Amino acid sequence: MKAVIIGGVAAGMSAASKIKRNDPTAEVTVYEKGNFLSYGACGLPYFVSGENPDYTKMIARTREQFSKAGIRTFLNHEVLSISPEEKSVTVKNTATQETFKDGYDSLLIATGCTSVVPPIPGIDNAGVFYIKTLEDGLLLQKVASHESVRRCVIIGGGYIGIEMTEAFLRLGKEVTVIEGANRILSPFEPEFSEMAAKELIQNGAQVKTGERVISIEEQRTHRLVRTSHGEYPADIILMSVGVMPATQFLKDTGIRMTKNGAIIVDREMRTSLPGIYAAGDCAVTYNRIMEEDYFLPLGTVANKCGRIAGGNMLGKHEKFTGALGTAAIKVCGIEMGRTGMSEADALRMGIDYRTTMVTTYNHPPYYPGQTAITIKLIYEKGTRRLLGACAAGQHGAVLRVDMFAIAIHAGLTTKELGMVDLAYAPPFAGVWDAVHIAANAAK
Repeated sequence: MKAVIIGGVAAGMSAASKIKRNDPTAEVTVYEKGNFLSYGACGLPYFVSGENPDYTKMIARTREQFSKAGIRTFLNHEVLSISPEEKSVTVKNTATQETFKDGYDSLLIATGCTSVVPPIPGIDNAGVFYIKTLEDGLLLQKVASHESVRRCVIIGGGYIGIEMTEAFLRLGKEVTVIEGANRILSPFEPEFSEMAAKELIQNGAQVKTGERVISIEEQRTHRLVRTSHGEYPADIILMSVGVMPATQFLKDTGIRMTKNGAIIVDREMRTSLPGIYAAGDCAVTYNRIMEEDYFLPLGTVANKCGRIAGGNMLGKHEKFTGALGTAAIKVCGIEMGRTGMSEADALRMGIDYRTTMVTTYNHPPYYPGQTAITIKLIYEKGTRRLLGACAAGQHGAVLRVDMFAIAIHAGLTTKELGMVDLAYAPPFAGVWDAVHIAANAAK
């Protein structure tokens, strides 16, 4: 069996490794447009900030390791098109400009996402940067660490924008975040978005919400970001308004895609065309709690779905159990996590739901270092089935969210979760853990 994989980061290399583990005789070829394989892009903000000064630590497995496993990898090779009828791909070596074709028995599309480039006048200014790839991170780290860079404007208050806000603050920069919506971190409940904004402001950042960027202008000594509400001088500008699936090269193939370009797959990662699979940020993801497909560009899901695709490319029929949108972020001195439905999701789906919000503690007061944890639960009225959760605090909040994710995955009610046998010891938790207290407050 000859497998061709387009994309050599999370989903692609997970699939390639799975194929070779299960069938050492399989021929596996990976084409990667960039310069690096199998790296953790989520670590880029901490590389730019200097918390991790060694970018190679973000590389999970080297090209040499994949080669030893029998996986052929081609860097700086962009797949220009797919011919489903011929079962072939057209590839361009971007270093030499050579173009050639390669055939396959089974094909995986794992091209991930590209940064959204909004149609703003001045968007092509030399002072505008993005941070999606390792190459982006290497460039931005070099530029941002220079002492001449004092003022940073970040356009977009999502996960990356907020993580980069903290990164620039750690570098001693003056940072302004501009978000077009009425709050930052929209996947979280509004109360938690407010907590994050307050934390950023207390640490020296400006947070501007409900402002639309009109233009980016080049001044004599700096750049100027002009919005619907004001003007913000900047030495560098980070554009982080979102991502879109890197699937433009598929438009004439007949592969079914959503309006934003995400490839529609079933739970076995099969596309609408036989022998072609897709996984990771370029494809839709099945939501376990809402029982529908949605766009979820997260590395956790990409690795899982890539692994499943690799097995199914060999003839298996493993189904993805589903994601919950579980995610976490560090915002200066607090950590935040969320999982499952939001209130907006429950409203959209017509679910009769209730919420509860509690503030409790990570462990008892008689052990040093007690800190508060705020938890919000969303649950179904009557059955009290847990639907969603958010948590924030200085210590221990995110691991509590992982417990809520397990509970939602298993279909537990708040009543059941309130009596789960969790570990107790003063350094870690009270006899009634924060999870118990929140669950038992749900009536």
